[in-house]
Order: sequence, then C-alpha cells, then structure tokens
Amino acid sequence: MTHPIRILIADDERNLRELIVRELGRRGHEVEGVADGVAALERIRETPFDVVVLDMRMPHKEGIDVLRELATFPEAPQVIMLTGFQEVSTAVEAMKLGAYDYLTKPTKIEELDVVVRKAAEKGQLVRDNVALRAHAPGAAPFGGLLTQSARMHEVLRIIDRVAPTDSAVLVLGESGTGKELVARAIHERSTRTARAFVPIHCGALPREVFESELFGHEKGAFTGAVGTKPGLVELADGGTLFLDEIGEMEPDSQVKLLRAIETGTFFRVGATRPRRVDVRLVAATNRDLAEAMKTGEFRQDLYYRINTITVSLPPLRERRDDVALLARHFVETNAKYGLKRLAAATLAALETYAWPGNVRELLHAVERAVILSKGDEIFPTDLPPEILGSNAPSVPSASDSLEAMERQHIIAVLKQVNGHRGKAAALLAIDPKTLYRKINSYGIVPAELR
Repeated sequence: MTHPIRILIADDERNLRELIVRELGRRGHEVEGVADGVAALERIRETPFDVVVLDMRMPHKEGIDVLRELATFPEAPQVIMLTGFQEVSTAVEAMKLGAYDYLTKPTKIEELDVVVRKAAEKGQLVRDNVALRAHAPGAAPFGGLLTQSARMHEVLRIIDRVAPTDSAVLVLGESGTGKELVARAIHERSTRTARAFVPIHCGALPREVFESELFGHEKGAFTGAVGTKPGLVELADGGTLFLDEIGEMEPDSQVKLLRAIETGTFFRVGATRPRRVDVRLVAATNRDLAEAMKTGEFRQDLYYRINTITVSLPPLRERRDDVALLARHFVETNAKYGLKRLAAATLAALETYAWPGNVRELLHAVERAVILSKGDEIFPTDLPPEILGSNAPSVPSASDSLEAMERQHIIAVLKQVNGHRGKAAALLAIDPKTLYRKINSYGIVPAELR
C-alpha cells in the first residue's frame, strides 16, 4: 500500500493498548486505540480503517460480538483477534466469522506488524476486486507510442523525466492526438505501474452521474442506488487517475475534485464520513483553459493544481514523418481482415491530407481501407472520399487558429453524417452537449452543411 495502514486497536488493558499504538505508530502506521467493543464500532462507523485488532474479552461488547456486527458492514476492515491461551476454540470461531487471523497474548510487536501488513494487503486486493467488478473499464493495456518525429521524441523525453515523480501532469492536444496514450505511458513508467490506471471522461456524463462514477455512492443515496458502489477514485488508490477532457467538467464537480486533490480525502455521494486515497493525477484537455478561466468556466485554483507539468502534443499535420509509420502499423493491427499492404500512391495521399482528426482519424481511415480493399494491396480509391476529394480540408497555414481548424473539422464530420449531431458526436468522440455548444459558439449554420 502506498499510504500508511490505518489501524484501530480495541483492548481494555490500557498499558498494552497504548504500547501497541505507540510501537505500530513507530513503524509508519496510523494507529488509534479504544477501550471496548462499543467504542470500536463507533470509530469504525466514523472512519474507514484498513485493519482492526480486537481483544477477545472486553467490557460492554466482546470482540467476537464486534466481529459479528462487522460482518454486516458493506465494506468491513480486516480483523485480527487477540486471544488468551485458553480461548483458542473461540478464535477458531472468529476465523469462521471472517477474521483474517488471530494471535495469542502476549504477542510480539514484530509478529503483529507482519500480520497487520498482510491483512491490509488482502483488504486492498478485496477492494480492487469489488471496484473492478463494479466498473469493469476493460481498457486495453498501453502498447507504446510509435513515432520518428523530433517533436514527439521531445514529448517522450518529458514523459521519462516526469513519470517517476508524483507530480500532477496536464496533457494538452487536439482531439485524436493520443492524450490517453501519453497518460498511460506516464503510468507505465512510474513507481505506481503495479497499481491501476483508471480513465474517466469528464464531459461524457451529466454532473450527478459523473460524481457518482468518480467518488462512488452509498446505498439509497439517490433513486436507483440499490447498493453501495466504490468510485473510480477508490479503484485508482495507489495508482493513476486519468481525467480526460477535464475542461468539460461542471463547476460544481471542479470544487469537489479540488478538495479531493488538496486533502487526499473525498465523500461518496450520500456519505457522511470521508475516505482517503493516494492517487497520481493526470489530466488532459483540448480546450484553452486560460480562456475558460477568464469566462469562469474553469477554476483558476484547480488549474494550478493540475498544471504542475504540461505535456503538449503536436497535431498529426505537424509530424508528417509519422503518417506512413502509423498507417503501416494500423494495417498490421487490422490483419484479422487480411494481410495487406499500402500502395505508394495511397501513402502519398495519406501524407498529403491535413488530418484534422489526427491519429484517431488516420486509424479509422486505414481500418476502413483494409476492410473495403478487394486484393492484398490498398489503393487510394479504398480511402475515405474526404481524403481524396476536392472538399477535403486543406493543410492549415501557420496563421490558422486552433478554433478555425476545429470549426472546419466539425463541419466536415457533420457533412459526412448529413447533419446528424448524435452520429457526429460519436465520430468526434465528444459528448453531444459539447458538440451542440461548439456548433453555437462557432456559428455553424445548416447552409454550411449542404
């Protein structure tokens, strides 16, 4: 575990309790002590502990009774029982009730420390399994960034420098440039690589649903919340949380995210007690966040929190050396449709096109060509018509603004789907609400789509 193990010691023998609290604290754990079972249950309801050490015999409520009640908790901590020599049969009963282990008094601190660490590790595995089954992201593993571009090699150099740190990273780039691949590369090269990489698209869900996905919710928190569900933040504990298109996040959600980043704690929807996590944050956006801050759409304090290190990705039109390399790679990855090769004229057409949709557009264009080509060679006629047609987007000049190029690309995609906004949003990989906002802000009118 990357954060200190949170331990509660419940024992009515004051001297022994204080000794255990002190000695385990010296070993880097966060430890509290209580004198009886009732107080132990109260603290567990208030604070999420990783491990609880229970004395078998305590006033008000014995350890075995506390264990029985913990079995009804939706997310109970791992329990270690402390027993006297004559209580071994009761300890066996405790194991059947779900205790991780039991130790007989007097116990050595070194032995208790080892058992506590193993119990905490088991608890983390259980939480990961629950979260994975709840969300099942199914994201493909990182397969490497292919490039021979000097600008991209500079990006890779920055990734290698920043990956071993825990600094927040902001990845900037147009849609389709590979921002998530960069985030995965940072995670894979970090000390957190053994833990989860968890992506979430900040503009793909309404605010209420987004917060439930990010922070989780308690049973009964809202209509349809029939059970407790861990959030993606918890799934990312010890690993990396990737917030894609963070510029689309609603202001209310930005406030909650900022608090979670600053304190390392958060509340599930409908919860009253905080939870603590240790995550590395990587965010990405294709928006101008400086402009969004001026208009009040993005919080300045959040911007400075996520912008410790900035990685700027060049669009594909500015790394033309990579077009042929990537195109051949995409032909190979689509070999299930047949072993094929790109004709010289096809490569020339691909290298001439402006690629307003960047690498994502190239991927889909090559996949389409592989499927539609009849022989073992892919010809220009197998490519999408906009790549060859007179209406294909021209190579932007240095004076063209990012907004102008994005407007041009949106119009091209809308024409391709006969003005259907839902289909256009799917092709652009953005939320329909985001597309609607962009159509209005760019003043795109139906006459331009004919």
